[in-house]
Amino acid sequence: RATGKEKVKEGDKVTLFLKEETIETFSGKKSSSFPYRKLDILYEDENVLFVNKPSGILSQKSKEGDISLNEYVLGYLLNTGQIEESSLDYFRPSVCNRLDRNTSGIVLCGKTIQGLQKMAELLQQGKLKKYYRCVVDGALYEKGHLKGYLSKDENKKAFIEKEPKKGLKYIETTYYPILVKEKETLLEVELITGRFHQIRAHLAHIGHPILGDPKYGEREKNNYVLKKYKAKGQMLHAYRLEMPYMEEELWSPLSKGIFIAKEPGSFYRWMEE
Repeated sequence: RATGKEKVKEGDKVTLFLKEETIETFSGKKSSSFPYRKLDILYEDENVLFVNKPSGILSQKSKEGDISLNEYVLGYLLNTGQIEESSLDYFRPSVCNRLDRNTSGIVLCGKTIQGLQKMAELLQQGKLKKYYRCVVDGALYEKGHLKGYLSKDENKKAFIEKEPKKGLKYIETTYYPILVKEKETLLEVELITGRFHQIRAHLAHIGHPILGDPKYGEREKNNYVLKKYKAKGQMLHAYRLEMPYMEEELWSPLSKGIFIAKEPGSFYRWMEE
């Protein structure tokens, strides 16, 4: 350890031990405070980013200290030099649609104000066609079209009723059987309205809960499914997204586009059994 009085001669080796803050000051670079994770990117341009979110990750953090897809997207944009951390004081790129923590699939993200506003507009106006895939308990051989009214309790569990009542939200869901096994079915589900836990609650309401769903399914069957197919949660996946026609030149690359996110491994293990 040097005292400051030493004289350096040619051939001497000098080793410096510096704090990270000092290195950042000398280099002019600042390490990102956001985590980096490799993203499964389905589409990207200068305004938007479409990501296949894995099960087990929040779309947006629910409390301070959470690490969500939002933080990973910011980490990706910082790491690839698309934004500077100082710019986050004025605008933060963000996810536009939420999936439950244990639901996987397509999440839209706005990288710019224009991107965020456009995706929010399409979602709010119901112009995006959203299709999910799920494996449910029981055999379903024919297409079904479900309507009802949804409420949720203080434990954040949704309930379906047939008749409208004050405070209830109208919901509409269509499903199509893809593969039927003896006591289980792979469905493609079109989400016509987008309400809280809509698909999970609607299918459970007709007696066909999604396999692995801790809130609407049966515990014993869920434990068996999670172990057998190595699922990380309910077997529900936001599989396909269809964009509407968009006349503006800025959005022409997205106009009438169809985006597909590959299902997680648990689906293939179920299909190959």
